[in-house]
Amino acid sequence: MAARKDTKKGNITGSQVIVIFWLVFIIVIISVFMYNAETIKENFNLFKTRMNLPSGAEELLEPDDEYIEEVVIEQPQRNIPETPSAPIAAEPQPAAVPEVVTPAQPAQPSQPQTQTKPQTQTVQPVPAPPAQTRDRAVYFAQVNNDGQILQSKVVRRLPVTQSPMTDALNVLLAGPTAEELKRGLLNLIPPNTRIVSATVRGSTAYINFSEDFLFNTFGVEGYVAQLRQIVWTVTEFSNINDVQILIEGRRFDYLGEGIWVGSPISRQSF
Repeated sequence: MAARKDTKKGNITGSQVIVIFWLVFIIVIISVFMYNAETIKENFNLFKTRMNLPSGAEELLEPDDEYIEEVVIEQPQRNIPETPSAPIAAEPQPAAVPEVVTPAQPAQPSQPQTQTKPQTQTVQPVPAPPAQTRDRAVYFAQVNNDGQILQSKVVRRLPVTQSPMTDALNVLLAGPTAEELKRGLLNLIPPNTRIVSATVRGSTAYINFSEDFLFNTFGVEGYVAQLRQIVWTVTEFSNINDVQILIEGRRFDYLGEGIWVGSPISRQSF
């Protein structure tokens, strides 16, 4: 009889423990549910949204950013005794210097400034170096007592240039001076004759005259005299032996009435 009572009492005690366990379990579940109500609600909404999306659209959803709470743990402050700081020594102030007052000097009357005349320095012009000159021989014509036309040599002082033969020919074409005319010197080269070009090839000078060289009013003797004036003047240069006459760049066989000019002419040609 006593054994039945103990068994029955043990069953009642076990049932109470089970009931208490479940009560505690339910309370814990409810507490967890209440504590995570927001999270459960968000997950439920996310689940509901996924269920309403068409198939294949799940990849476009991204979970909400996780809320992370930063927890700051305060460390207990230790009572650290403060060390007295060393007193800061005051910087020494400079000793006051007594102010010395100098007596004001009376203003001196200003002396009138004497204007000095600027000294003018006369600059003497530097004389240019004298141009180099050289004697050149030119030949004019002269009629002797027998009526023959001869060559007369005249020396002129000419500047030294790169074209001495052309310079001498230009002096010849300009004719004799007034004093030389008084001495009977003549220029039988036709007036207005000018030099077109003058070159030297080997020992031959090629003198190219204007067309005026063709017309001499003194006849055959005039043509011979004008050729002698040219040949004698040009062959005064040591490197020239003869002269080829050209008219406006062309070579003529004869000048005037039968005077040969088709080949170079020398002094021995006359």
